[in-house]
Amino acid sequence: MIDLSRLRVLVAVAREGSITAAAEALHYAQPSVSHQLAKLEAEVGMPLLQRMGRGIRLTEAGRLLVDRAESILAQVESVHAELDELAGLRTGRVRLAAFPSALATLVPLAAARVLDRYPGIELTLREAEPPDALNALRENDVDVALIFEHGDPPQRDRRDTTMTPLLDEPLYVVTPADRSWDGSRTDLATYADTRWIAGCERCREHLVAACGRAGFSPIVEFETDDYVAVQALVAAGLGVSLLPGLTLLANRHPGVRLHRIDGMRRQVVAAVHGKPPASQPAQVLLDALTATLAEPEWPS
Repeated sequence: MIDLSRLRVLVAVAREGSITAAAEALHYAQPSVSHQLAKLEAEVGMPLLQRMGRGIRLTEAGRLLVDRAESILAQVESVHAELDELAGLRTGRVRLAAFPSALATLVPLAAARVLDRYPGIELTLREAEPPDALNALRENDVDVALIFEHGDPPQRDRRDTTMTPLLDEPLYVVTPADRSWDGSRTDLATYADTRWIAGCERCREHLVAACGRAGFSPIVEFETDDYVAVQALVAAGLGVSLLPGLTLLANRHPGVRLHRIDGMRRQVVAAVHGKPPASQPAQVLLDALTATLAEPEWPS
């Protein structure tokens, strides 16, 4: 393999016209330049210079190598400059997928932190529910997936994914503001005979499981994953619902009442592909999310 430092010596000799002048330009001792050239000739297996009186002339192999070396060295310098830019985070890219209520509350603040400190970073955002966000992460369509999990994490393959817990969200029963119930409003069993408003079958699994532990199966008559629509339906007296804290920070309908359920939480997790450490731009985003996710003032 050809040594790049010896290529620089050869280019300097060709540019300066002599070994002595090249040594002066490079701030090397003349014997050191001669030694480097001899090593380079041994590496390529043919002479590169012909002595002409007090000067030198490039052989055909020497001319070919100098022509290529100038381009190679320019590309190496360019790569070093780009790496320096990346190390200083003056450039780089990070792509985030996040669920809707995080995009409406936490992500804008974290994104603003990143771009304020590192304006050269290219930051892109996309909305995705946890399964889709994780798929995008595995397919290298995003660099960070912001997801949530209820209770014990599902037993999925995580060998190639690093999960960082960021926040525990409380869960609330959301009821019409003008209606009352007999029994504790923070006990799911109180609403056993009430109509429920819930998300799709996959999204309501935690609700069905929690109600099952309370001794009943919820009567789901209205289905939507839009937390704004859920609250509007509740306010209209069409049922009750179970919503996490971030959805209520993102939007709070004046016609609903909130009842925080003790012991029920949803965990917000940041996922990156591979083992630590994450790429520098991804780590900057993770740090910004962590800084933003100091315990919020949850609704009451």
